[in-house]
Amino acid sequence: MRKNARKNRSGFTLLEVLIATFLVGIAVAALLVTNGALTRVNAAGIELSTAEFLLEEIRELTASLAVVDPETGTDIFGAESGETLGSYDDLDDLDGITFSPPIDINRSQLSDFSVFSQVITVENVSTSDLTVTVGDHLSPFVKVTVGIVMNGREISSSSWIRTR
Repeated sequence: MRKNARKNRSGFTLLEVLIATFLVGIAVAALLVTNGALTRVNAAGIELSTAEFLLEEIRELTASLAVVDPETGTDIFGAESGETLGSYDDLDDLDGITFSPPIDINRSQLSDFSVFSQVITVENVSTSDLTVTVGDHLSPFVKVTVGIVMNGREISSSSWIRTR
């Protein structure tokens, strides 16, 4: 009679419970690793999206600026003496400028993005090869390059060509 009582017992053995617990633990660990990876990817996406926004602000600002200074013509490359952000009136005034915190199209500081900087380079390029830099005002083509830096690390950069 005792043998039959053991055979009719239902439930899991200790080994089966240990294996099930182990498998559930592996699944939970995999979910935690995946969650961490997705969080890092999301943060990188936000950084890149912000960088593209800040690039576009400078692109829109430069679209309304003259390529050559309307007052001095080609006499000066770079900001004229006494000029400030509010009085920059041509592209070469922005050469070598870093805005930190960055600015928008209206030249207002974007304090909410203070960990970002906009680094601007303006240079004349050859008429026959737009990848070759030439001396100041030796070409009608100007290349504007903007790099977006976050905490000392470049996130994105973009260049575009303007002509007189």
